[in-house]
Amino acid sequence: MKFTLRIWRQKTPRGEGQFTNYEIDGISDDTSFLEMIDILNERLEKEGKEPVAFDSDCREGICGACGLYINGTPHGPLPATTTCQLFMRHFEDGQTITVEPWRAAAFPVVKDLIVDRSAFDRIIQAGGYIAAPTGVAHDANSLPVAREVADLAFDAAACIGCGACVAACKNSSAALFVGAKLTHLAVLPQGMPNRHNRVLRMVRQMDAEGFGHCSNEGECEVACPKVIKQENISRMNREYFRAKLMTFFGGWTD
Repeated sequence: MKFTLRIWRQKTPRGEGQFTNYEIDGISDDTSFLEMIDILNERLEKEGKEPVAFDSDCREGICGACGLYINGTPHGPLPATTTCQLFMRHFEDGQTITVEPWRAAAFPVVKDLIVDRSAFDRIIQAGGYIAAPTGVAHDANSLPVAREVADLAFDAAACIGCGACVAACKNSSAALFVGAKLTHLAVLPQGMPNRHNRVLRMVRQMDAEGFGHCSNEGECEVACPKVIKQENISRMNREYFRAKLMTFFGGWTD
C-alpha cells in the first residue's frame, strides 16, 4: 500500500509548526498506524533527516499515550479504537492522511505530534487520597458492593486518560475525563469518605488548567476509545453541587 502522509512538524513548544508531506509505499495492510510511522522514521534517519516525534508506550490500547488527530478525528476513523490499534487496512491505498497532535490550550505541543498532558496528572493529584485503613488486606467478601455499582465503577475506571475527549470538544473540555475519574471513586464504599473534598478539588484544578466548559453535545463520548459515557459528566455535576451545598449549609469545608 502507498500513502501520502501530511504530518504536523514543530521543533519546539514555542516554534511555528507546519505540515510536511511524506510519500511512503510498500506498507502491508496488517501494519499498524504507529508501525507505519516507525517505518517512515527509519527511512528518514537513513536519509539523514530528523524523524517524526510521537508518543507511544504499551501499543495495546491501554496506556492512552498514542493519541493523534488523524484526518480530523481523534484516534482515527474507527470507533472505540486507539491510534495504536488502528491498522492501515482501514485506509484506502493511495490515500492522503493528515496527522496532527491534540489541539487544546491545556495540552501544549512539545514537539511534532507530542503534547504535554501533565494537566491530567495534576487533576488526579488534586483529588488527593482515599481514606482507607492500611495493614492486612481485607477479605474480598467483607465489603459487599452491589453488582450495578461495581459495573458502574468498572466502566468509568476504563478511562485511559488519552485526552481524545478534550481534542474532540470545541471548548477543549476535560469534563468526561474528570467525570469518569470521580465516578469510579465516588460510587464505591472506599471512596465515599472523601467524595465531597475530592470533587471540589478536582473541578477547581480542571478550571485552573484552562480546560473549557462542557457544551453537552456529546463529541467526547463519540471520540472516546473506551466509550466512557456522557452520564459521568452529569454525575460529576451532581457531586459538585452536593459538595457546594454541604459547604454552604452544613459548615463543611474542603
